[in-house]
Amino acid sequence: MASTEEDFPRGGAVKKARGNNIDLQVEVDNLFESNEKEEFEQWMGGIKDKKFKKQKTAVAKGDGLTLNADAECVEILHSKDVKEGMLMLGCVKDVSDFEVTVGLPCGLQGFLSIRNICDSYTKLLTEQLDSTDEDICALSHLFYTGMMLRCVVAKLDTTRGGKMSIQLSVNPKLVNSALTSSALKADMVLSGCVESLEDHGCIVDIGVNGTKAFLPKKADKDKQNSINELKVGQYLTCQIKEVKNDGRVLRLCAKSLAVGRALAESKQGWTLTNLLPGLLVKATVRKVTRNGLLMDFLSSFRGQVDILHMEQEMATHYNKGSNMLARVLYLEPSTRLVGLSLRDHIVQPETRMNTIPACGDRVGEVVKDCKIASMHVMSGAVLELPDKTLAFVHRNNLKELNEPANENKVLALPKHTCRIIDFSPIDQIHFATLRKTVIERTFFRYSDLQAGQIVEGTVSVLLNRGMVVHLSSHIRGLVPSTHLSGIVLKNPEKKYAKGMKVKCRVLSVDVDNKKLYLTRKKALIESSLPLFLSYDDARPGRVSHGYIVSVKNFGCVVRFYNNVKGLVPVNELSSEVIVNPEDVFYVGQVLRARVLQCDPEKEKMMLSFKPAAEGDTEEMGKAQFGCERLEAKVLKKSVNGLEVSITPNGVPALLPTMHLSDLVSNCSLLWEALQEGDTISNLVCFLQNKNKIAVTKKPMVIWSLEEGVAAKEFSEITVGMQMFGWVKNIMAYGVFVEFPYGLIGLAPKSAMSDKFIADTTTTFHVGQTVVAKVTNLDEEKKRFLVTLKISEVTLPEGSAQTRLIHAVQERRAATEMIALKEAGDLYQQLAALSVGQRLKLAVDTVKDGDGSTFKSDELVGATIRANKYHLIGIQLTPGQKVTAVVIYVDILSATVHVSLLSKLVTKKKTLSEESKYSAILQHIDKDLAIISVEDTAQLTFIQTQSHLNEVILPESVKLREGMLLTVEVVEPSCEQLQGLPLLSWKRAAPKRLRTVSENQMDSDTGYRFGEIVQGKVRTVKPTNIQVELEDGSTGFVHVSEVMEATEVSQGSFPTSFVKVGSVVTGRVIGRREVNSNGLLPISQPRLTYTSPELTLIPSKLDRKMELKSVTAAEKLSSYKVGEEITCFVSKFHPERKSLEVTSDLSITGTVELLAMITDLKDSSRLEKLYKLGQAVKAKVVEMSLKPQRFLLSLTGIHELQTGSITLGMVTSILPHLGLVVKLPFGCTGTVAITDLADAYKPNPLAAFSKDQLLRCYLLGFENDKWHLSLRPSRLNPQQAKPAKDTEVFSLKDLQQGQLIRGFVKSISEQGVFIRLSNSITGRAELQRSTKYFVNNHKVLCNHLPPSTLLTTKIISINRKEKLVELSLLTVDTGKPDILPESLHLPLRLVGQEKKKYNLEKKKKRSLSESEEKNNETEPPKKKTKKKKKTNLVDNDSGVDVYFREEEDQEAKDTNPVAVNVSSSSGPFRLQVAAGFSWDLGLSSLKPATANMHADSSDGEDQDEHNSKSQKKSRYELEQEKKVAEKALTQREMELMDPQLRPQDAAAFERLLLASPNSSILWLQYMAHHLQATQIEQARAVAERALKTISFREEQEKLNVWVALLNLENMYGTQESLKKVFERALQFCEPMPVYQQLADIYSKSDKMKEAENLYKSMVKRFRQNKAVWLSYGTFLLQHGQNDAASALLQRALKSLPSKESVDVITKFAQLEFRFGNTEKGRTMFDKILTSYPKRTDLWSIFIDLMVKHGSQKEVRAIFDRVIHLSVSVKKIKFFFKRYLEYEKKHGTPQSIQAVKEKAVEFVEGKGSEAAS
Repeated sequence: MASTEEDFPRGGAVKKARGNNIDLQVEVDNLFESNEKEEFEQWMGGIKDKKFKKQKTAVAKGDGLTLNADAECVEILHSKDVKEGMLMLGCVKDVSDFEVTVGLPCGLQGFLSIRNICDSYTKLLTEQLDSTDEDICALSHLFYTGMMLRCVVAKLDTTRGGKMSIQLSVNPKLVNSALTSSALKADMVLSGCVESLEDHGCIVDIGVNGTKAFLPKKADKDKQNSINELKVGQYLTCQIKEVKNDGRVLRLCAKSLAVGRALAESKQGWTLTNLLPGLLVKATVRKVTRNGLLMDFLSSFRGQVDILHMEQEMATHYNKGSNMLARVLYLEPSTRLVGLSLRDHIVQPETRMNTIPACGDRVGEVVKDCKIASMHVMSGAVLELPDKTLAFVHRNNLKELNEPANENKVLALPKHTCRIIDFSPIDQIHFATLRKTVIERTFFRYSDLQAGQIVEGTVSVLLNRGMVVHLSSHIRGLVPSTHLSGIVLKNPEKKYAKGMKVKCRVLSVDVDNKKLYLTRKKALIESSLPLFLSYDDARPGRVSHGYIVSVKNFGCVVRFYNNVKGLVPVNELSSEVIVNPEDVFYVGQVLRARVLQCDPEKEKMMLSFKPAAEGDTEEMGKAQFGCERLEAKVLKKSVNGLEVSITPNGVPALLPTMHLSDLVSNCSLLWEALQEGDTISNLVCFLQNKNKIAVTKKPMVIWSLEEGVAAKEFSEITVGMQMFGWVKNIMAYGVFVEFPYGLIGLAPKSAMSDKFIADTTTTFHVGQTVVAKVTNLDEEKKRFLVTLKISEVTLPEGSAQTRLIHAVQERRAATEMIALKEAGDLYQQLAALSVGQRLKLAVDTVKDGDGSTFKSDELVGATIRANKYHLIGIQLTPGQKVTAVVIYVDILSATVHVSLLSKLVTKKKTLSEESKYSAILQHIDKDLAIISVEDTAQLTFIQTQSHLNEVILPESVKLREGMLLTVEVVEPSCEQLQGLPLLSWKRAAPKRLRTVSENQMDSDTGYRFGEIVQGKVRTVKPTNIQVELEDGSTGFVHVSEVMEATEVSQGSFPTSFVKVGSVVTGRVIGRREVNSNGLLPISQPRLTYTSPELTLIPSKLDRKMELKSVTAAEKLSSYKVGEEITCFVSKFHPERKSLEVTSDLSITGTVELLAMITDLKDSSRLEKLYKLGQAVKAKVVEMSLKPQRFLLSLTGIHELQTGSITLGMVTSILPHLGLVVKLPFGCTGTVAITDLADAYKPNPLAAFSKDQLLRCYLLGFENDKWHLSLRPSRLNPQQAKPAKDTEVFSLKDLQQGQLIRGFVKSISEQGVFIRLSNSITGRAELQRSTKYFVNNHKVLCNHLPPSTLLTTKIISINRKEKLVELSLLTVDTGKPDILPESLHLPLRLVGQEKKKYNLEKKKKRSLSESEEKNNETEPPKKKTKKKKKTNLVDNDSGVDVYFREEEDQEAKDTNPVAVNVSSSSGPFRLQVAAGFSWDLGLSSLKPATANMHADSSDGEDQDEHNSKSQKKSRYELEQEKKVAEKALTQREMELMDPQLRPQDAAAFERLLLASPNSSILWLQYMAHHLQATQIEQARAVAERALKTISFREEQEKLNVWVALLNLENMYGTQESLKKVFERALQFCEPMPVYQQLADIYSKSDKMKEAENLYKSMVKRFRQNKAVWLSYGTFLLQHGQNDAASALLQRALKSLPSKESVDVITKFAQLEFRFGNTEKGRTMFDKILTSYPKRTDLWSIFIDLMVKHGSQKEVRAIFDRVIHLSVSVKKIKFFFKRYLEYEKKHGTPQSIQAVKEKAVEFVEGKGSEAAS
């Protein structure tokens, strides 16, 4: 307990010394506190920069002694260079109640807390908080924006987002901590805080112990520092005027002008220790660098001036030796780095620094066309904005967050777009960013938001007062609790969860205080009524949605947006009398309110609920509109539409944005063009009720209203009726279509299109005009269903051409309106351009792969560009004069798209009416496209939608530039299209997109097999070519069908000979299935689109040549094993290191790694060796149809042959055997330990690792395995040296007396078995193994592990029995004994010593016999023990005896022990020992030999015979009786002993009668028969056991089944084993039976059978976790790591998700035990990253890493786990483990470090840890 207390002290026992602790705790509501400082730190210091190099001090240079050395390179101060204790000069940017935001040098930002001002101010705050009478002295009384401060970095915090926050302090005790009383001199400039106010001045705290500083009233005349206005805690910068009493008393002066000009001089005794920021010094330029200046000042100091603090106008005038004034900006004490500034606003400061630049607050502004003025690699770049203002971009903001730095890429761009993110008052420059992710943010500041705006955000946290929603990383808003839903939510946490995406509407924005309020009320979010954003919007008669904020007796207070509110009196609440409003209305209720009166100046408004509920406005009541055309004047624009006033009566109405045109793209364009005050004509009213009048400008809807085909009410709707409407809303189950007069129908998902629709949200646009047919009516609920299928609706004749004309005219009108309102002639000139007009241009820029831009004297300021498609075959140079034709004009972006194609620039040809032509798409702009008609140079418009109801097409089916169309001339020259031809068109998509079923039904349409086609090459890929055919469809050319097979050379790329854009002729040889996003294969299995497969081979293009369709199966069957074919690389799998090759468009083959290369060096550059599309020569290795399998070889061989050399991969390393190697073509081989090298080495397997590639020599093939050799003499016989250890092929190669080396195979009681070669093993008996006496072979096992290299001598060779006897004795081998002397074993007796020992034993024995005979004649006086004689030397088993006298006595009490005899010639005979465990199977049973009992000698038998013939005395008879009784008692005890194994069948039968349900007895009985090789009797016993054991004893029966399985596996056949297995499955639980058989297979080395069984198990028991773990263990034990990884993925998919963590953990543990330790560690890291609080997993991980990892890794894990946010009890447990680990493996220093961490943890947790 004492040690525990010492190691883990309780809270309060030990406290670290702290500085000025402030007990004041002020809680602040940070809900609307700005997070811009966190974002700023992310921009300025998100990425690690190169660290400042520590500079040596007091370095003697040629020009004298300096106290600090030059910086190696001048760069700005980065956030990562800021350290605690660093002194800086700052400028106040913002003052809040509890914190001051301070701008620091180089764009940094710090925060000065109310607790870090000074001690006197902290004391004052404490007193004021205790007393409620006094007002608290706020920070705004002490600091003002623009105020210059000397501050020190008090602490570096990390925010919740992981960003650094700099906490500052102006406490004089910290800022002036290096000053002492003796160091104070007159004229020094110091900073301090007012400590107390006196009658004649004030006492200033300067932080120097023992010194009092007084500021008299007469010394202070500045407005900011007036004594009458000073407060306790006021920050001051003062100059020392007088020093008294050795610095104990100071008189100060605080005049800003004098203090600002006070010069620091050397005589004042400044040192690097007490140097302060803000000092004005004289400095000399020592060196001018590209990124700044190196300066000398105060005679012995050196500093640097970065680019931000050099005057830009003077940048070229700074020369070496120039003298100038500079001010100290910052000091870093550890590196002795001093930063200076030469800027005028700092060197000669005014009383207040400008925190807002003269050009205004531009933070958040996105600025285009910026240029790089200068680039500084270590700092950033200076940008020149278009107005010549400079901005600085930090080097981290020159790139995206996770991209590598590339300054050259930034410099290469002539212009940039940036976003201004901050203004630094200390640097007087804007800071900007080039990050696109920041520039593209919708909301950067609170000022970007407007009340009434619809926004999307993410739920952050739920509070009592509401829900916090994040709109961006640093903009968040509050949804009050009353606005969480349309009703009051009692449990909002059930509806909202953290991270949920929500749509909100902005209620109000307070930019100054950074407060944002949002609403989630559906009625407010979806309201289409005008919004009251100010009192000016609330004109009398207008109606809007508002929400009740207060219910009183006199009425309700209703609030709108931006805190606009009004009163609804009691008499306006309803037409009925309401006595108590609280009974009817509630706070948060959303209602329509009509404005009665409004006074914007007084901000008072009177409202009424009556119109919103039952009445209507006066204007609406008077007006009645039919289907006549109307004109209206735009009153106001909003996002949802235009508020208009219908002339001449001025009736207000709404024109929704979606009703400006039938084309969705035209709606947005017209909305941009229309402005307030514009007049709109050709409007028709489509909805008129008490509350709303809505008008439309949709041509098709107007036609339906005028023609009278629109139903005015539900009763007029009939089934089959067609109506024109528009898409109102899109849901997952269908589309709601709105029709005139407020009727709404539903088109279910199945009725939306003729094609299958997977996602309804990607089918139609909201507002899209559609024609619908009524299919179903619900008279009761007044609902109806419609269909939008094109096949079921009809359009009026000529409607397509009419819609096109309307669309072009609308765009033309919008273009002219924009041109009239934009200033300048450019837009007038752009509006005057027409499609097909020719222009004279000059080439401006030429961009490879991205087209060119042009200039025109008539279109100055416009962007004229042609893409690469319109420049095919044209070479341009800058300045070249060209003629181009106008394709399209985009007036919003002032862009003119032109084409230089000769066929378009030539003279136009006339078109013939009703003639058909082919046309090419030249340009596409949303709903309209421009096409050219053949070679006529005619351009015109078409609509990209062929039908009103056409759904949004997938990208693969959409129209695109260059596509071929078929057109028919309707009108050669149409006036409405400004003379352009009016055409109807169709595309070949229905021809190309044909289904398999359609092709089978109608084979006459589409492309037929063998048809010759032409097309243009669209794309060229390594393995195929895409060709655009004449009808616009796409054909594919396989790489094998590009050129003749005889012309393809190895290593060539056939597709590279075909160029994009070239015209080719091909022949259809098949079809390729193409996926379509419009169809799902599950619901529409036969609807698969196909495209033609082509061939470009000239010999196949001959029409006379008949092509035959060959299936993949027929083609595969035509190949023969060993045949060489030409293939093309199609894919490389880096994880499997295999290659996919294709020989035909329908056949893909596989090449494994070992069949891919012949040189080991090529294994690291496979992707470079074999590239996509490359032609290779391959040999067929294997092919099959079911399953389809096609294996190839690139090495020139297709099978392995004895005597050849091949590559192999090590799969496992077995110490007792050698290496298991994977060979090409699915073969496996083994390398014996004697075949690894020509000269044996100790521990030979250490040089090999799993997955290592080897060159192997094939010795021979036996038992489905190759025997391999790695000997150099085999692999390189010409270069190899003579073998030291020659190969042994047979016993003929061995001679008696020969010395030979070998490796230990195993050790048993029979001796040491030594492997001499792959097939020969010798034995050294124990007496020939060592000179020491060994009574247990385990002593040798402990000192001779498997694969130990030994030198041995051949004693004898029995060629008939194929036995080799060896000797390891020193006298034979000349080598040291295999056992060390340190074991202190006794020496073995040999030769004369052994004979002498035996002779003495005989003498002792004969002497004892004579004494016994003498004693027989005398009556015994006491009992004499009869000694049992034992067989000694004559029946020795080859093991000599040492001191056998003791053993004679011990033998009486010791049962005979069975000796295990191993034999390699025959099968083992099994015996069952006591304590049998069924789960180990019979493999745990050991072979048995006959027990060697000690028999009586012949002499003893003769004596006993003589004694029987003689007459016995009474005494002898009594003795015999007692001996008989004793023997009987011993026999009874033996029969009662459960551990004693019976010796015959009768004994077994007797025991089984007593215990018929004991499986151990039955198994022993089986083993008894097996010892006598009675296999059938053992089977019979097993069958009896299964019948006899009770059915309730399931476990006992299972034991017998397992034993029977073992028996059949060892002695039976595969069929008999299978039958027993099937029977066991019927009578037992299947799972344990499967598992036991798998274990039996694995332990008997039947890997293939075991793997097949495991595969069946995971299919049958896929929900059983144990099966997956068992299979994984098997795979990892046998080196199949990749298969184990794949198995883990399968397991995670099959098992429930709650088991995932446990399964991954178990597999990770298996990786540690059998597989890759690093992989196991990675798996644990991933688990613990996702589940950091699973302390049980941490404990497992620690145990594994202690066993398998390094000390550094273990300590790293302990450091991670002790910082977890879990309970103190659990952390204490890990601390104890950490300490135990260090005590065992660490040093005293590391132990102390753990104790210190524990102390720190206890102090941090306080009372919680103490308890």
